[in-house]
Amino acid sequence: MTSTISRRLFFARGFAAGAVGLFLSKTQGRADTDGTIPLIVTDHTNETGKNALAAGYRILASGGSALDAVEKAANAIELDPEDTSVGFGGLPNEDGVVQLDASIMDGKTYSAGAVACLENIKTPSSVARCVMERTDHVLLVGKGALEFARAMGFREENLLTEKARKLWLEWKESHSEKDDWGRPEHLPRVEKRTMNLPPAPGETSGYGTTNVLAVDRNGDIAGATSTSGLKYKISGRVGDSPIIGAGLYVDNAVGAAGATGRGEDVIKCCASFYIVQRMKDGRTPRQACEDALRLIIDKYRIVNPAFLPEEKFVALNKKGEFGCAGFRRDAVRMAVHNPDGWKIQEGPTLGVPS
Repeated sequence: MTSTISRRLFFARGFAAGAVGLFLSKTQGRADTDGTIPLIVTDHTNETGKNALAAGYRILASGGSALDAVEKAANAIELDPEDTSVGFGGLPNEDGVVQLDASIMDGKTYSAGAVACLENIKTPSSVARCVMERTDHVLLVGKGALEFARAMGFREENLLTEKARKLWLEWKESHSEKDDWGRPEHLPRVEKRTMNLPPAPGETSGYGTTNVLAVDRNGDIAGATSTSGLKYKISGRVGDSPIIGAGLYVDNAVGAAGATGRGEDVIKCCASFYIVQRMKDGRTPRQACEDALRLIIDKYRIVNPAFLPEEKFVALNKKGEFGCAGFRRDAVRMAVHNPDGWKIQEGPTLGVPS
């Protein structure tokens, strides 16, 4: 797979040629479908994502809550040892330690909970739910989050799989060429030699997160976001996933949105909150996701027209419509399960003209 930096060079050449506008690909079929509930969606379109949605939809189909459904689905993805971006098997920080971030939000009660830099617990989204339901706080971090998880009965386990350990060791061998020290990513980094370095074997990209959003039979909405964060990040780094309004936001009267990609970009624009507000203004889920992409790129264009980040957003509204959009060269997809069954929906991709 083409490396993250290589994609940026591709985009940079397009922008350097004067193409600084937004060019969105055509979607297949309707942009926002199907207007039916119950409904559950995720950004994960692989087999694990399919199984996760099946587990969550069984809860919805039996009259269960959106909150229970998103937690169950998120857990299924967190427990997949082959997924190097979430939960057990997630890629570690630069010290070889897996630190997880997660959030959950219940539109029915307008409650939220989150954890950041949580170690040794496979299902951080469930710990986040405990924060939401068993405390009057929203976010617990690091040692405090782990102590809280222990108090809630969660069992500590080693999260570093053999696959992730080998990938980390390969990265360590070229340490200082793929780390996160130096200038912010959106500024030119000509002094670094990372621009043509491909990912280590078995890696997909530096970013990875799961979002799960649902509307139940009662019209109540919930969402969860979980991640192991930026691969080989500086110890203690927290991305957007546990930040309510950034990596996740739910409004029971409107809808829900979640983000994947580089958390720093998402935090600075409060992307998920912005998407939900745009839906409140009458935008469809897909259109609202596109609006958030424009918000990000317009800010960066001022300081570096060649920079194009790699966010992807997913959203749904109270009517059961859904959509996604992203900054990608490859296809932007989301997985959906509603009364019509399971399917993959494509969304528009921000790119350069052919």
